[in-house]
Amino acid sequence: MMVKDWQQLMAISGDRKVVIEKVYVPDLDVHIEGQFNMPEIMTLSQEDQIFAARFIKSGGSIKEMEKQFGISYPTVKNRLKNIASALGGVDIEMDYRKPAMSVLDLLEKGEISVEDAMKELS
Repeated sequence: MMVKDWQQLMAISGDRKVVIEKVYVPDLDVHIEGQFNMPEIMTLSQEDQIFAARFIKSGGSIKEMEKQFGISYPTVKNRLKNIASALGGVDIEMDYRKPAMSVLDLLEKGEISVEDAMKELS
């Protein structure tokens, strides 16, 4: 049996709701039939799924996300806020500026440059 990639399913279905009707567990040689909803994360766009997966793999490091995607701290936070909202999370207004002490701590540890610290504090 040829296993198809989930991205093929997402490409075919687009933004439409998908219901899984058959599941096969190869290790147990068990077939299950019924109607199963897709996991909630699968309702996100492919781009948001990739972003969320990378965020989790980075250990929740916004700094790492800034590096991987070449985007700013506020952009990372905004993307995460939008993903959480799409998943039914609480939609709260967020202050994207880091407290001055945390910026200085990051600068002291060498985790951000002076230029980045200046941007965060302005």
